[in-house]
Amino acid sequence: MVKTGTKRGSSAGKNMGMMVLFLVTGAVVGGILGELAASSSLLSGIAPYLIKPFPVFDVPPVAINLYVIKLVIGFALYPNLMSIIGIIAAVILFRRF
Repeated sequence: MVKTGTKRGSSAGKNMGMMVLFLVTGAVVGGILGELAASSSLLSGIAPYLIKPFPVFDVPPVAINLYVIKLVIGFALYPNLMSIIGIIAAVILFRRF
């Protein structure tokens, strides 16, 4: 008797979800560390370069009035250098573990 095991959900989907979680966490932690570095006196020379935002993607808000509810949808992505470093570190950690 041969068993063919089928799993609910694919491991590729779980890995992709975990990768997105790592990337978002890396970006947020990197941004927080960048803001902390900006307030540090030791890194005062390079801090402006670490926290300067780079506009990557910007969709202006669009308002949709449905007479019962009004939706305003928009998206902007302005990472700083520390956020990008955090994303790179997250990718390295994800691949390692």
